Amino acid sequence: MASTAAGKQRIPKVAKVKNKAPADVQITAEQLLREAKERELELLPPPPKQKITNAEELNDYKLRKRKAFEDNIRKNRTIISNWIKYAQWEESQKEVQRARSIYERALDVDHRNITLWLKYAEMEMKNRQVNHARNIWDRAITILPRVNQFWYKYTYMEEMLGNVAGCRQAFERWMEWEPDEQAWHSYINFELRYKEVDKARTIYERFVMVHPEVKNWIKYARFEEKHGYIAHSRKVYERAVEFYGEDHVNESLFVAFAKFEEIQKEFERVRVIYKYALDKIPKHQAQELFKNYTMFEKKFGDRRGIEDVIISKRRFQYEEEVKANPHNYDAWFDYLRLVESDGDPDTVRDVYERAIANIPPIQEKRHWRRYIYLWINYALYEELEVKDAERTRQVYQACLDLMPHKKFTFAKIWLLFAQFEIRQKNLQAARKIMGTAIGKCPKNKLLKGYIELELQLREFDRCRKLYEKYLEFSPENCTTWIKFAELETILGDVERSRAIFELAIGQPRLDMPEVLWKSYIDFEIEQEEFENTRNLYKRLLQRTQHVKVWISYAKFELSVEGPDRLAKCRQIFEEANKSMRNCEEKEERLMLLESWRDFEKEFGSDGSRERVQKLLPEKVKKRRKLTAEDGSDAGWEEYYDYIFPEDAANQPNLKLLAMAKMWKRQQINTDDEPQEKGRSVEEVTSAESEETDLPDKQAEEEPARNTTETEQEKTYDDRDDEDSSSSSDEDEETKTEQSKSPQEDKE
Repeated sequence: MASTAAGKQRIPKVAKVKNKAPADVQITAEQLLREAKERELELLPPPPKQKITNAEELNDYKLRKRKAFEDNIRKNRTIISNWIKYAQWEESQKEVQRARSIYERALDVDHRNITLWLKYAEMEMKNRQVNHARNIWDRAITILPRVNQFWYKYTYMEEMLGNVAGCRQAFERWMEWEPDEQAWHSYINFELRYKEVDKARTIYERFVMVHPEVKNWIKYARFEEKHGYIAHSRKVYERAVEFYGEDHVNESLFVAFAKFEEIQKEFERVRVIYKYALDKIPKHQAQELFKNYTMFEKKFGDRRGIEDVIISKRRFQYEEEVKANPHNYDAWFDYLRLVESDGDPDTVRDVYERAIANIPPIQEKRHWRRYIYLWINYALYEELEVKDAERTRQVYQACLDLMPHKKFTFAKIWLLFAQFEIRQKNLQAARKIMGTAIGKCPKNKLLKGYIELELQLREFDRCRKLYEKYLEFSPENCTTWIKFAELETILGDVERSRAIFELAIGQPRLDMPEVLWKSYIDFEIEQEEFENTRNLYKRLLQRTQHVKVWISYAKFELSVEGPDRLAKCRQIFEEANKSMRNCEEKEERLMLLESWRDFEKEFGSDGSRERVQKLLPEKVKKRRKLTAEDGSDAGWEEYYDYIFPEDAANQPNLKLLAMAKMWKRQQINTDDEPQEKGRSVEEVTSAESEETDLPDKQAEEEPARNTTETEQEKTYDDRDDEDSSSSSDEDEETKTEQSKSPQEDKE
């Protein structure tokens, strides 16, 4: 039991916190830090200055310092900074032997530490212990031969001491390890400082074998050139070209070789080098080569040589593009423009034949749109540049034979072929081409082009026949009917033109009937057949009650000179207003009334102006409930509506609501009753619409939000515009922009 009790560890008791409620004043970590900063608790006073006056005190001081350093090392001997500080302190005390001993002890701990070797060697050099320093550098480069810093400092020390042979020997030992390029350049520069060109050449020979990059061969050649060995430099370039062979040719090598020969005035050699390089190097890797070749030809070549190099460069680029994607027609266009500028017809034809051989793989018109221009450019080149009419005809015919006319066609090709035959004064062939086109694949553009062709030839009978064919093919095309009628009008056959218009408006389907009716009306106005024009307007109004037709009709009556033109115009406005009273598009009705108002401002009297002014509607802002596609509530939307006086008269709910609100106002404010008697129902309503809610049950559930836009606005609830028996869940807010006068309410 005793052993068991002794083996148990006693756990200290933790004081229990009786009151766990938060303190009244909370102290944050920021406050603690601020107090510590203010009191400067962490600042230690500086150590007292000690003055040493005799040898005993100095020895005592050294003993204490050495003991402190040794204690630090004993605690953790792997911290090299402690060793270095110890050695530097001993050095400062002129105890070089002790410092050397410390460095040696440190090297026993970590002999791969670069800083330790550097500090050790610097100490020996500082104290002019050359042999000791040599010994340290020799040991360092033997143990760590890949640390270039040791080699650089070693060779620099030997050179500064004037020991050229020892420095060269160190460099040779370094080069056996095949270091990076900078080490070789340091060795070469060392030899050049002592005018040892032959030895530097030998080092370059070894250097380009160890690091066989192109830039190193170029440096070697420039070294020879710099020292006047031109033949040696050319030999280096030639050896470099042979060294890399045809499989690993490099652009920069040939550029440097060519520039070297250019400096030596060997222009033929330069041209041969550039051409050889362009034949061997892939085109996408020879951009700099092309650039330098071009500059060389501009300096020393003739015009033909410059053009050849530029065209050759761009031709290679285009060849690469069209090889990568034969259906890239834009690249073919650029390529063809280039070869056309050269002026060799055989070469141009060859490229055109290669281009048009790449037929789009899919028979869809959108894929053929760019391709078809290759044929067009080919034909135009043969006609305009080569002036070979027969070959041009063959190109057009081959293109037409290639196209799948049952699926789609290109009217441009047919029209260009026909125009070419006309330029060749072969009218019969041109008509045959257009006839074939219309028979195979009738299109609007083809028929229009054929008609324009015959019009230019003044063959009006043929134009009539073509228009008839056109209208048989597309009877709903209003533009064709109009052009046909215009042709007859120009030819002076008014009755025929009128008959064409009558046929046109009788068609069951038209793409632009409003344009056709307008052209017919304008035609009758030009012929000064005003009665026919009125009949046309009436017939048109039987088909459509569009507001623009009414306005145009009124303007027409106003433009016809006569004593009763104003009365007729006003009558048309009256009829239009009556017919559009039930129109759902209130904006159109407003447009009509505004046009009528403008007419009355210019030609009417005060009474007529006032009458039209009373017909104008009130612009109100309303809200309506939006519903999403899934039937959920999507919020509210504001919109503008127009309340016409005739519509307001047919809705007694508005009057009833206004009177109810006025009564409620009188009941609440009995003191203001005399002032309210002289005001109209609408004025009272507009004054109280923001203070009172609707008296009915729906107004209590969904109160309307009333906002005033101008001083004359008054607010309505849109539910009172509907039938009083119908229930609606929409809450609409209205804002009036024009308030009625009391005289309007009486009317």
